[in-house]
Amino acid sequence: MISFSLRHRRKSGSVPAFLLRQLLAVAAGAVLGGTSTAQEKSPAQPAIAGLELAWMQDAAPKLTHELVARHGESQRARLTRGLSQVAQLWRAEDGDQASFEEFVRTNFAGDQVTLDTLFNRFEHLQEQLDGHLHEINREFSQQLDLEAGAVLPFDEMFGGYDPAAHVLDDFFQNKLAFVVLLNFPLTTLDERLQDGATWSRRQWAEVRLAQRFAKRIPAKVNLAYAAASAKAGQYIANYNIWTHHLLDAQGRRLFPAGQRLLSHWNLRDEIKADYADTQTGLAKQRMLQQVMERIVTQTIPAAVVDNPGVDWNPMTNVVTPAAVQDADPGAVKPAQSGDAPEPNTRYATLAMMFAAAREVDPYSPTARTQLDRQFNEELEIPEARVQAMLQQVLTSPLVEQTARLIESRLGRPLEPFDLWYNGFRPGSQYSETQLDALVAGKYPTAAAYQQDIPNLLRKLGFPAGRAAYVAANIMVDPARGSGHAMGAAMRTAKVHLRTRVGKTGMNYKGFNIAVHEMGHNVEQTFSLNEVDHTLLQGVPNNAFTEALAFVFQGHDLELLGLPAPDARSTAEKTLNEFWSAYEIAGVALVDIGVWHWMYDHPAATPAELDAATVRIARETWNRYYAPVFHQNDVVLLGIYSHMIELPLYLPNYLIGSFIANQVEEQMQLAGGIGPEFERIAKMGRVTPDLWMIHATGKPVGPEALLTAAQKALVTVRAGH
Repeated sequence: MISFSLRHRRKSGSVPAFLLRQLLAVAAGAVLGGTSTAQEKSPAQPAIAGLELAWMQDAAPKLTHELVARHGESQRARLTRGLSQVAQLWRAEDGDQASFEEFVRTNFAGDQVTLDTLFNRFEHLQEQLDGHLHEINREFSQQLDLEAGAVLPFDEMFGGYDPAAHVLDDFFQNKLAFVVLLNFPLTTLDERLQDGATWSRRQWAEVRLAQRFAKRIPAKVNLAYAAASAKAGQYIANYNIWTHHLLDAQGRRLFPAGQRLLSHWNLRDEIKADYADTQTGLAKQRMLQQVMERIVTQTIPAAVVDNPGVDWNPMTNVVTPAAVQDADPGAVKPAQSGDAPEPNTRYATLAMMFAAAREVDPYSPTARTQLDRQFNEELEIPEARVQAMLQQVLTSPLVEQTARLIESRLGRPLEPFDLWYNGFRPGSQYSETQLDALVAGKYPTAAAYQQDIPNLLRKLGFPAGRAAYVAANIMVDPARGSGHAMGAAMRTAKVHLRTRVGKTGMNYKGFNIAVHEMGHNVEQTFSLNEVDHTLLQGVPNNAFTEALAFVFQGHDLELLGLPAPDARSTAEKTLNEFWSAYEIAGVALVDIGVWHWMYDHPAATPAELDAATVRIARETWNRYYAPVFHQNDVVLLGIYSHMIELPLYLPNYLIGSFIANQVEEQMQLAGGIGPEFERIAKMGRVTPDLWMIHATGKPVGPEALLTAAQKALVTVRAGH
């Protein structure tokens, strides 16, 4: 399916893999080497099957006999495969038997020169098409994505419009899609896993070209998903809590005036920052946990969402008119009915995303559900293997050992919000206030961050020339939401880093996110601008792009000029990664479980989906977390906003953690980040294990993280 809803992190779900990879724009370098010929071993050839038009049974053998006689026996396998692929998607409106036969005779490339010309032409023109449509999409969604004034109703219409919605239909109607299917192979995940290591770079590019046309999805379905995605994204982007208006039992305001935190990202990060607050940190964390739980259960009063015009006690759920003013009058919403809860809008939005995904299902014969599309096509790792990796982390004996270490440091039993314990992080001795002041001084505006990118890259080990080259290709924009990276889809375009910058400058949270997104941008730049085949641009799946961005993010304090971590700090960082992996593993299982439930209950109401999500979150908590935290029925695992706007994206983060650990280890062996990052970023969109074997010598898995965590525990306990 071709679509160009390309806002980074507004992806996966039923957004197809091809679109997401256009956004990430990470491409391949020379890993496998060589170019293909018609005589090379091709991926497995399917037999002609599933033909809906009766005359196909006569036309296909007739054409095979005729064209093999013309081009030689060596072309039989390619021809048989191509006829099967075209026949499975050819409809009556595409033409009768005579039209079909004439099309095949005219467009089958029966010699290598013609095949090479066909491949090269398609690769070049697809880049141009993808690139220009992506530019239109970026401009149309700009008012929604950037802090550029009020969003008016027509802005949402522009953001919901998909300029490429008809491209797939057009390519089938004008038969360009059939030209590809006639000449290049469609493959299954099993074939790519079993045979991919033997394919040349050109063969891999041919496989990725054919995958673009593996489904024939109507334009109205693409448009429906684009509209649902934009609506969900807007719901999440505006789900802020004005924390100065949260009141405790004594009516105290624990948070600073003007603080506006986006759910779930900023709420979670505030909990992390509050470990440094020895006075009111614990009270603030407990309060934010209650806020999160009310969001998940939808008992949060509708009036408090993104509204500084009311005060709210999250414990009692009482709402009163605001007794203080800490925002522009225009931010205050019209009076609403006090304590009335949000009317299951969270789950109505998720149900809307599910409905959009189900519209795709009938047009996805090899992946009938969004779950199949996510794991078999986007992630290219079978769901069973992903769940096994999640459970391997959740059931590791290292969890209990790490939890007891955290308790000893806190001097109290663990509480559920300690899922986001931040004390292992190198630099945790700095308060949020100190870090905010340091960052605001360096980056009062988005432009100041952009100007410093070459310096930041040099600190990460990139040679001065490469740092300048990459920095010149990155445009920094002020984000409306938490920030994201938007890649390019053609070499002449630039990549965009969207980051949130407040009126008093960038804060530490914004800087941490900006460094992560800069990692995406660097990856996008190297791959797209220097790729051997633009059809291979992109890492194997989203987990890899997250992993490479995590490499940058893990060095954010060093980029601020704070001391580089010693051996003890390195161990602390590893334990932080492990504890974060433990947290996200459960969240990902909830996400997967909710989608299975929706497919089992396709007619469920938002209220029923609310109840099911809460139940799944509690059951997952009780199985994997209650034995550690000694509290049952906690619903925090359902708070992630990804579950609403980016369905089934969450497993990418955990797998990304595995990959990041493996990649970081490789860069340590190589002696630095810069050149090794560039080498790895250009490896291309092959299967995950093949990519990882070429990058580090080992397949994807949690073993590297678990081994590192075991060593880190020893180091920390020894006080080294």
